[in-house]
Amino acid sequence: MEKASLREVLARAGFVAPEAEADALIAASSGGTRPVDELLTRRLAGEPLAWVTGSVLFCGLVVQVDRGVFVPRLHTEALARRAAALLPNDGIAVDLCTGSGAVAMVMSAARPAATVVATDIDPVAVACARRNGIEALEGDLDEPVPPSIRGRVDVMTAVVPYVPTEEFHLLPRDAVAFEPRLALDGGPGGTALLMRAVEAASRLLRGGGSLLFELGGDQAVVVGRALTKAGFERVRVLHDDDGRDRAIEARRRP
Repeated sequence: MEKASLREVLARAGFVAPEAEADALIAASSGGTRPVDELLTRRLAGEPLAWVTGSVLFCGLVVQVDRGVFVPRLHTEALARRAAALLPNDGIAVDLCTGSGAVAMVMSAARPAATVVATDIDPVAVACARRNGIEALEGDLDEPVPPSIRGRVDVMTAVVPYVPTEEFHLLPRDAVAFEPRLALDGGPGGTALLMRAVEAASRLLRGGGSLLFELGGDQAVVVGRALTKAGFERVRVLHDDDGRDRAIEARRRP
C-alpha cells in the first residue's frame, strides 16, 4: 500500500496525525517487521502505534516497546529531563515502575558514568527494559533494589499507576482496550501507589537526594502533604504547557 493510501485510511479512521503514522508504519514495514497491510490492520483495531512499529521516540532516544508494555507518553519527557539534570555525573538513580525503561534510558544517556537501576513488577516490562540496555529488576516498587545502594540514591523517579479507578473508563479507547491495567489503575483517587512510592523514597534516597513522581488531577495536594510529613522539603509541582499538574519534585532533608 502506498503512503498516500495509508494516510487516507488513517485520516478516515479519525487518527490525529495520519501523515506521521503512515510514515511510521511504512518505516516499520521497510525494516522487516511485518507487511504494511498487517501493521495497518493492527493499528486500525486500536493497538498502540508503538506496539505496531515496535518503538517510540522519547527525548530523542529510540525506545523499544514490546507488545503488552506501557507506552511512554510525551508529557513524561519533562520529568525524565529534569531527573537527568539532577543526577550527578557519577551518581545513583532508581526508576520505579520503569515499564520500557524510557526514563531510565534518558538518565543513563545524560550521565553515562552514573549507576541507574530500574524496577517493575511486570516481567514483560522488565524484559523490555533490559532489551533497551537498562539494569532492570523484577519486583514490587523498591523491593528488588540492592541493599548496597539503599540510602545512597541521588535521584528516584517513579511513573506509578495513578489513574483513579473510578475514572479509568474515561481513558482513550486504545489505552483501555490494549494497555496493561496494572500500569494505569492507581486505585481509588489514584494515589495508592503514589503513597507507597513516598515510603520507598524515604528508604532509598540519601539526605539531599531528589525524587520526581508523575501524577495528575489534584493529586499534588495529597502527595505534597505526604512528602512533607515524611521529611521532604522544596516540594514543587511541575506543570505542562496547558497548566495542568504533571509531576511533583521534592528533596529529602539532609
